[in-house]
Amino acid sequence: MVKGFLTSSAAWFFLIIFAIFILTPIVFMFTASIMSSKNITRIPYPWFSGEFRWQNYWQAIKGNDGKFLYPRCIWNSFVVASLTTIGTVFLCSLTGFGLAKYKFKGRTIVLLLILATMMIPFEAIMIPLYLIVTNLKMQDTYAGLIVPLIMNAFGVFMMRQFLITFPDELIDAARIDGASEFGIYLRIILPNSTPALATLAVLTFRSQWDNLIWPLLIVQSPEKRTIPLYIIQFATEKYTNEGAMMAAAAIASVPMFILFFTLTNYFLTGAELFAAKKD
Repeated sequence: MVKGFLTSSAAWFFLIIFAIFILTPIVFMFTASIMSSKNITRIPYPWFSGEFRWQNYWQAIKGNDGKFLYPRCIWNSFVVASLTTIGTVFLCSLTGFGLAKYKFKGRTIVLLLILATMMIPFEAIMIPLYLIVTNLKMQDTYAGLIVPLIMNAFGVFMMRQFLITFPDELIDAARIDGASEFGIYLRIILPNSTPALATLAVLTFRSQWDNLIWPLLIVQSPEKRTIPLYIIQFATEKYTNEGAMMAAAAIASVPMFILFFTLTNYFLTGAELFAAKKD
């Protein structure tokens, strides 16, 4: 009993320390977003100074040039992240279903080849991918931002691992009832894969929402910029204050908090199921 108590106490201690390390930058961002530059740069940092400079958010939204490009950049990021997530969830779940439930020659080799692509860093294929997009006249377009990133090996592996233990009896029963293979996928597989789909959706949306390297290559016009590009430009301008910079970052983080807490039950369930199936 004493040993169990000590183990539980140690686990809680490390979890609390870990949570503090994670939450400290977030608290800093939101508190600094309502402070003046003078207070932000003070040492030691005044975590709760009692100052509320809400004009920092207004400056972040309108920009130093007053052109209000930030709302357009938020919309661009939302469109790119949403469409990429929808495409990734659809294609990865469909591919994972095929690799998990259809027996064909070379299935294992196909899976290994897909997984092998995870070992290739994006920087190694970035320039060839850019040349392809340029030759296809997709530079500075939504298509150029979305299509090259619409599928990933991790999503295929995750959905395959989740679906490999899906009951074959349900699929066979649907075939006996006359359902088509694609109909089985739409009516049987998708409704029963919600935890895994939600997990993949959250991870994909977050990666695209924060993506900087690829938009930096593709985007040329200010109207097509995404949030990371806007924040970088905003932070490097001469008259930007630190409070407005933190306000811009705080605004960008709000949609991710909303998405995570909206799908938190599905996300945690999917993560637990994936870990259990992986073991």
